[in-house]
Amino acid sequence: MEAGIADFLAHPWVYLSMPVISAAVGYGTNVVAIYMMFHPMEFVGVYPPFGGWQGIIPRRAAKMAAISVDTITEKLIDQKEIFARLDPDRIADELEGPLNNMVEDITDQVMRQHQPTLWEALPTAVKSQIYRRINKEMPGIVAEIMSELRTNIERMYDLKDMVITNLTRDKALLNTIFQEVGYAEFKFIARSGIYFGGLFGLVQMIVWVFFQAWWLLPAFGLAVGYATNWLALQMIFNPKEIIRVGPFNVQGLFMKRQEEVAGDYGRLVAAEVLTPANIIEGVLKGPYSDKVFAMIGRHVQRAIDEQTSFAKPFVTFTVGTQNYIQMKQSAVERIIDHMPDALHHIEDYADDALDLQNTLTTRLQGLSPEEFEGMLRPAFEQDEWILIAVGAALGFMVGVFQLVVLFGDQIGLG
Repeated sequence: MEAGIADFLAHPWVYLSMPVISAAVGYGTNVVAIYMMFHPMEFVGVYPPFGGWQGIIPRRAAKMAAISVDTITEKLIDQKEIFARLDPDRIADELEGPLNNMVEDITDQVMRQHQPTLWEALPTAVKSQIYRRINKEMPGIVAEIMSELRTNIERMYDLKDMVITNLTRDKALLNTIFQEVGYAEFKFIARSGIYFGGLFGLVQMIVWVFFQAWWLLPAFGLAVGYATNWLALQMIFNPKEIIRVGPFNVQGLFMKRQEEVAGDYGRLVAAEVLTPANIIEGVLKGPYSDKVFAMIGRHVQRAIDEQTSFAKPFVTFTVGTQNYIQMKQSAVERIIDHMPDALHHIEDYADDALDLQNTLTTRLQGLSPEEFEGMLRPAFEQDEWILIAVGAALGFMVGVFQLVVLFGDQIGLG
């Protein structure tokens, strides 16, 4: 004991460096742990999943996306509500201009493909009358399609599939969601390494003065790396409800920021995930797209039959029944091919009508603490032990460094 005190008085700066080094270790291990949650985006190493590393969130993209979509679709909004906010007649009005141009182009293409001689022989006035007659009916057809889509939305659209598809396809976006939702918490984790590490280092210094066993410094380094991460995680999520401790209100850091997080999350998800473009793509390319196209085809073919009913005997006599059927099918196929481009014209209206940012923000603010915790906690829970173990291992190595470099001569290692 006396030898330790004497050595402290002889080399005070060496001993006083211990809390500083521990603070640096705590900060460094926490920063590394946070980085490892998100990076690298793809596996780097020799043999996945071993012999290298991939960021926890990118590696678990499908599961993370599933957790996010459960929050969105079970607690914040569902697909029935989304489509109920869209007015079929307003959509028909928004699409009237683009559809008019599309109908003329498709009519020309189909007629030139199947009956070029007949079509070229028709006077311009007759062609214009055909265009006007079809265009007049198109808004009603669009409104009917939208009404049927809203009525049978569960059989024709899968919101969960759309969200998961977009998040797993864009791992950077998934990272961004967790990073923006928990940016303050991640900063706290990094800074807490300094506070807790310095505190542990101070204890380490005092113990080392009186007890200089060779294993002490590596053990403290390991403890610092482990405990700083563990304590920081506890302080982020606990306690969930406000607890009065003397004159202070104590609550988990993430829970305190519920209102702020709700605003950030609502803005980000509405702008990057639940966008009108993604919703439209989900309808036209999702797992039920065949049903959607079958419905569109059914309405378009019925409209063609109704528009040609007065002249159908003459048309079928002129072009043949089989050719007439093929012409209808070609028209349906071309309309379906043009549908994605046409539907982009309703994105501004849909964005205003859905008002998803405000909806998501308001409802997220109303979640219970347990439900709200699920917004960020899964990012830590997946392989959390690995992050803590990495921190402990780094801390252990720094403890060995202290032992050999700072006190090696003193304990006979020099």
